[in-house]
Amino acid sequence: MLKLGMHVDNWRHFDVTYEVPCQFARDHEMEYVEFGTIDGDYFVQALGYNPHIPLYSDPLKLKGYLDSMGLKTSQLDAAYPMSCPEGQYRGIGYTIRTIQFAKALGCPCVDTTDGGRKPEGYTDDEVMALMKQYYRVVLEWAESHDIIINVEPHGPYTTNPDTMEQILNFFDSPYLRMNLDTGNIFIAGQDPVAFLRRFRDKVSHCHIKDVSEELARAVRGGQTGIATSVVSIGEGVNADNIAGCIELLKEINWDGVLSIECEAAPDMVEKSLEWLRKEIAR
Repeated sequence: MLKLGMHVDNWRHFDVTYEVPCQFARDHEMEYVEFGTIDGDYFVQALGYNPHIPLYSDPLKLKGYLDSMGLKTSQLDAAYPMSCPEGQYRGIGYTIRTIQFAKALGCPCVDTTDGGRKPEGYTDDEVMALMKQYYRVVLEWAESHDIIINVEPHGPYTTNPDTMEQILNFFDSPYLRMNLDTGNIFIAGQDPVAFLRRFRDKVSHCHIKDVSEELARAVRGGQTGIATSVVSIGEGVNADNIAGCIELLKEINWDGVLSIECEAAPDMVEKSLEWLRKEIAR
């Protein structure tokens, strides 16, 4: 069953707390929200101008709030780049703390990814070894806490389907899966439908992003990721691919959340919801 949710990051540029997107989700009859996480203190968030969740905060208090709103958390985003050397001493701890928070919150998935570019001075084999060690450690926590670790295509290693396959095959674990991201795959020059078809048995969560014609013309094939869609879902050049992914997910009876990543400018998330609901029902 295809379910609709959205990332609170859609409101990051609007300087608000997470209550604002959660209220939007409730008002628009959405069941799921996805949170970014902050591992430490961030003065902008502390002042009330950021919708993401600090990991020092109380997950049971957040769960009580979400229960009162009739909302569930589809995924926690802990996407510290595991392909950089700092991932070994910063990213691993960050992901472990997010796994612990997710367990207390009743959230099934934690999202991870590589960096936006390859680290200088490292060969690809060395980077793959770094990533394998990262997943070796965090998967022990994921398995003991019954939390899925998703790999999101976002950087040069994860948007390359051959390298992504190597990463997903690092360990034979049902807890190592994929967060499909239609926008990142497209902007990296790949075909989102073909990417999904190749990894359809590994996908446990989806980010739905469209891409504006101007952005695609300027950077497609030269970048590997975008933060969010700057056009409503269905109004960009990635719309046909998103529709194709939805049809493929329906064909395989996929059960999961399509999490909207779209700037919360006036009417944009509303239009995205309307388009996606029509595509799911079609």
